[in-house]
Amino acid sequence: MDAFLEEFKGKNVLVTGGSRGLGKEISEWFLKCGSSVIICGRKQDNLQKAIDEFKEKGYEVSAYQVHIARSEQVKGMFESIKDQSGGIDILINNVGMNILTPSVSSVDEALWDKIIETNLKGTFIVSKEAIPIMKERGGGKIVNISSIAARRPAPGMGVYCIAKAGIEMLTKVLAFELAKEKINVNAVAPAMIRTRFSMPFWSDEGMLKEIESTIPMGRIAEPGDVVGAVLFLSSSLADFITGEVITVDGGSMLK
Repeated sequence: MDAFLEEFKGKNVLVTGGSRGLGKEISEWFLKCGSSVIICGRKQDNLQKAIDEFKEKGYEVSAYQVHIARSEQVKGMFESIKDQSGGIDILINNVGMNILTPSVSSVDEALWDKIIETNLKGTFIVSKEAIPIMKERGGGKIVNISSIAARRPAPGMGVYCIAKAGIEMLTKVLAFELAKEKINVNAVAPAMIRTRFSMPFWSDEGMLKEIESTIPMGRIAEPGDVVGAVLFLSSSLADFITGEVITVDGGSMLK
């Protein structure tokens, strides 16, 4: 295990949405492994809070205030990263958002755009800017955070489901296009994770029990449950794996 974690030492890792929730947990694990970690997010307050919390634990991170669905902001971030550290070796496309929606057929167009651009368009833009840099460095790993919602419709989450399904196809298309460039593109699809993102669901005791009843392991995921799959796909152990989606759901999809 130590040898496995050791291989991340000195690697440059970008985690989008790395200031809280799953992204923060992923960032901390890479920091533990000796990686140089860069996080980005929309809100400076969240970024600064993460910087301070990591510093208390003895870690330093670089942080960029960026809306990942704004190409000019993303381009500027990568120009700065390239100037300061030469580029990135690993990209974790973690940013995601959901707003409870009515049926897709009656959803407001502006709400549709907001959910699609944050989840799908943002993942596309960040990947697009990262790929040329990875090619220059001789390869890299891209891990997209999907969801079991990509494969199973859920009440109030229709647009989110569609966005995540798009991420899984984007993963496969990029994997196909970049296979000869030594850039592996894979995804991790968790079930519900206990983060602020999903709080509207798990903070309601009745709703939580209903959700847990659909999970053979009897509980929702914690952020740490997902990290192992992310680290594996980011490692040399996954050098011959591309275009795949690892499901981390406590058996949810078995039902």
